[in-house]
Amino acid sequence: MQDDEHSTKTEAAYRLLRRDILTTRLMPGAPLKLSALRTAYGVGWTPLREALSRLEAERLVTAISNRGFTVASVSRQELEDLARARMVVELPLLLESIEKGGSDWEEAVVTAHYRLSRCKTAVEDPSDASVDDWDEKHEAFHSALLSAATSNWLLRFRSTISDQLRRHHRFLGLAPTLRAAAGQKQGYEEAMAALGEAQSIGPHTALMEAALDRDLEKAKALMIDHIGYTLHVYVHTEDYSGSRHAARAGSLRTPSAAE
Repeated sequence: MQDDEHSTKTEAAYRLLRRDILTTRLMPGAPLKLSALRTAYGVGWTPLREALSRLEAERLVTAISNRGFTVASVSRQELEDLARARMVVELPLLLESIEKGGSDWEEAVVTAHYRLSRCKTAVEDPSDASVDDWDEKHEAFHSALLSAATSNWLLRFRSTISDQLRRHHRFLGLAPTLRAAAGQKQGYEEAMAALGEAQSIGPHTALMEAALDRDLEKAKALMIDHIGYTLHVYVHTEDYSGSRHAARAGSLRTPSAAE
C-alpha cells in the first residue's frame, strides 16, 4: 500500500513538473531548488528527486554536479538538431498518411484545421490561456495530418520531438515580450512579425490543401518550409538565453504549479 502511495506521489510530481517545463512556466535554464518545488507542488523530497530523474532521462531537466537540477536550456544548436530530427521522422509519416488516409482522416484534418483557425496567435493574445489553446490546437492539427500513418516507432519518436519543440515554441513566443518588458525594444517588431508569420493560419491551410489533394511533392515542400519557421523566429531572438530569462522571471513564471 505504501509503495502504491509513493508511486502515485512520484507520478503526480512528474506530471506537474513536466507540464510546467513544457509550457515554460518553469523557464529554460531555471534552477530547480527542491525546497521551492516542495512548497509549490506540495510533494515530498523523494518523489521530487525521482520525478526530476525521470525528466532528466527525457532531456527536459539537466543535472549539474554538486549543484542540483536546472530546466534544460534552449539554443539554436538544439533547435537545428530538432529540425533535422523532425525532417527524418515526420516527412515519411506525412507522406504515408497522405497515401493511406481515407475519408475519416480527411475529416479529422479539416476539423483540426478549423479549430486551429479559430485560435488567436501569441501576437494577438499573449495570455497563458490563449497560448495554451493555440498550442493544443496546433499539435492536434499536425497529429491529424499524420494520423493515417502506421509506424508506431516513428510516431513515438515524433511525440518525443514534439514535446521538445513545444518548449522552444513557448519560449520563442515569450522571449520578445520579456525583452520588451526589460526595456530592450530593439528588434521587437521584427521578432513579433516572425512569430506572427510562423503561427498564422495561411501556411497550415496550404499544407492541409496539399495533403487533401494527395499532392505528395507539394506537401513535402510545404512541410520542409513549415519546419523552418521556428528557426526563422529564433534568429530574431537568439540573443536571449534561457538562464537570463529565468533569472529575470524567477524559477516559476506563474503560480500554476501550486494549483
